Amino acid sequence: MDRFKDLLERLHTASDLERASAVLGWDQMTYMPAAGNAARGEQLATLAALWHREFTDPATGDLLQALEDDYQGRPQDDPQRALVRVTRRAYDKQTKLPQDLVAEMQRASAAAYEAWVAAREERRFALFAPAFRRLMQLSRESAEAIGYEQEPYDVLVDADEPGLTAERAAQLLEALKDGILPLVRQIAERTGRIDRSMLHQDYPYEAQWQAGIDAVTAFGFDFARGRQDVSIHPFTTSFGVDDVRITTNIDVQGFPGGFYSTLHEAGHGMYEQGLPAEWARTPLGQAISGGVHESQSRMWENLVGRSRAFWEYFLPTAKRYFPSQLAGVDVDAIYRAVNYSAPSLIRVDADEVTYNLHIAVRFEIERALLAGSLEPEDVPEAWSEKMRTYLGIVPPDDLSGALQDIHWTGGFGSFIGYSVGNVVSAQLWQGASRDLGDLDEMIRAGAFSPLLGWLRTNVHAVGSTHSTDEMLRRATGSPLTAQPYIDYIQKKYRAIYGL
Repeated sequence: MDRFKDLLERLHTASDLERASAVLGWDQMTYMPAAGNAARGEQLATLAALWHREFTDPATGDLLQALEDDYQGRPQDDPQRALVRVTRRAYDKQTKLPQDLVAEMQRASAAAYEAWVAAREERRFALFAPAFRRLMQLSRESAEAIGYEQEPYDVLVDADEPGLTAERAAQLLEALKDGILPLVRQIAERTGRIDRSMLHQDYPYEAQWQAGIDAVTAFGFDFARGRQDVSIHPFTTSFGVDDVRITTNIDVQGFPGGFYSTLHEAGHGMYEQGLPAEWARTPLGQAISGGVHESQSRMWENLVGRSRAFWEYFLPTAKRYFPSQLAGVDVDAIYRAVNYSAPSLIRVDADEVTYNLHIAVRFEIERALLAGSLEPEDVPEAWSEKMRTYLGIVPPDDLSGALQDIHWTGGFGSFIGYSVGNVVSAQLWQGASRDLGDLDEMIRAGAFSPLLGWLRTNVHAVGSTHSTDEMLRRATGSPLTAQPYIDYIQKKYRAIYGL
């Protein structure tokens, strides 16, 4: 009997069910008629239950136990031993969750999405609150079923960021706040020094679309193995390394939003295209964490796409698409414009300096909700107070406040991954610079393949063999730390604003 082959067959079946669910989820966010939401919720619930039943089959547990015994003498990073270890971690969690609870979470998520869309139309969080409360209750049930040592929020954070606790996440955010809040206040005194008017004009839809396609093709996103579509909230999903879908959302009244959404999602997409094909349809062939995934999108969007070197390379192309809008605009002007920093209401539009403060707002609200110290109906008020404290602004309505993110239609715990992604992107940039040399010089020349190749080797091809900390140690020499990101932000924005 080949136990490992038997395990692979079981994992492949479970993965296929998961990918089928992803196809339905992608369609729900892109092309599905609005009236189809209720039926789609039932379909997703059925697939979720089938996946859970397949993945948690007791025979899988028996195979894992036998293989753990067989592989005791192998190195920790031996691929087969690593697959057993990663699968065991997921298996132990999932076997603690009742199948009915897994299916109900999918139904509740579909209902929450429908309620969120309706609430956004009327700009009233109260319309979303009942569905939101139901998701919170189910999240608590899941946390209680899996178990925790310190607080229920640990379970939800760990689901997206394996090994990260709520307390360590809070410490990371505190370090970021300490390092960045003084800079936010200093920049606020000099916001008038940057002219952004060239970015806020009529920018034709098709030209914006093609400019984004040109940029990410140069980066290395493979459109023979992927495609781009439109969604309300840009996202990336993958049905396999050879079928990766990215989405964007274009505003014809301005240039930055749609373009940088495309760059951002292509970063996610290139990660998916670079995952180890030999471990496809298994947990080992997946990303390490949501935060590491986000590090790839933030790197290509910001460290590459908002760099002066990038605009030295790309401005001639941009001027071909937008000759009148960018007439007379030089590299310095557009570089400063796309890096304008000021407190803003919308997270996805936030600049690099203020972005992590938006995450702190959401993280602290979620933690309070799971601890029972905050009720769903009180979220808008808590949101406003935290926005006032960290960013000095208050949303005029719920649409620009607590209703702006789609994430709360799917549960809780994933927001910290955005700050982890920022931090990891700066660490990886340091590691790549050490190994490759002057990255700006390469970007200026349109040579993006060295950076992508380095990421392929040190991040993408790793799959989930290593933890986030271990991957970073191997690639950069240090586990997760906020300091490289703080240093990067301080250096870049002090120069831009003459501080």
